[in-house]
Amino acid sequence: QVQLAESGGGLVQPGGSLRLSCAASRSIFSINAMGWYRQAPGKERELVAQITSGGYKNYANSVKGRFTISRDSAENTVYLQMSSLKPEETAVYYCNADMGWVGAKKLHYWGQGTQVTVSS
Repeated sequence: QVQLAESGGGLVQPGGSLRLSCAASRSIFSINAMGWYRQAPGKERELVAQITSGGYKNYANSVKGRFTISRDSAENTVYLQMSSLKPEETAVYYCNADMGWVGAKKLHYWGQGTQVTVSS
């Protein structure tokens, strides 16, 4: 069981920046990968950024060069620094914990989400 708590969302102007935080209830080294997803109204949830327990980072092509994922293992926390935000990136951003394969099932957990609104 992993509980995830997101924070840091809010209203920002186009071109602005926000930093999202995700605090996990367990050591992030016991989690295969931590990631951020987002879902805009009427659209499918999409992967934004991910970091594995080994530190490998993966980004959606649309955010490369603008977003940075990082972690603080002492605080069991993963961050997403977002820069040069665009209005079309308005969405609910969700933290995800990918536990990998547990037995015959792939197990993952989700936070409740934090709203990011990019508007002037």
